[in-house]
Amino acid sequence: MPRLTLDVDEKFNDNLTQLAAGTTKAEVIRRALASYQYLKSQVPDNGCDKRVSITDAAGNILKDVVLP
Repeated sequence: MPRLTLDVDEKFNDNLTQLAAGTTKAEVIRRALASYQYLKSQVPDNGCDKRVSITDAAGNILKDVVLP
């Protein structure tokens, strides 16, 4: 399995450590990449904004996430 070395700032490392409670930092990064890859594949690449909406149970938009 290939290995990667990342240089991150303290805030990123602190956030990663917090997210990794009960698992590993590598697993958090793997899950984040898999989630990003899935979301990116669900948004058409037609020149428009690539938005994913987070909604509540009633369908009200709580947050729009714009993918790069």
